[in-house]
Amino acid sequence: MAKSKVTLKFNTKGFQEIRTSPGTMKMLNSLATSTANRAGDGFEAKPADVTGGRVRGRAAVVAVTTEAMRSEAREHALLKAIGSN
Repeated sequence: MAKSKVTLKFNTKGFQEIRTSPGTMKMLNSLATSTANRAGDGFEAKPADVTGGRVRGRAAVVAVTTEAMRSEAREHALLKAIGSN
């Protein structure tokens, strides 16, 4: 049986458009907000923004109080909040 050669060409611009589309950014914001809420007091969702390099949307959840930082360090509050999705 003869081998056939397959060539794939990815549409990088198309991937970037999907990763930064309004719908994707809205979904990232929703996930970050719900995770911050599950993590408890002192955790805050940072809104989604477009990164450089790979050009993608990224949101974050951060501990903004000392007590939240302790909770994260000792009890892994964010990891537990993510696991409860």
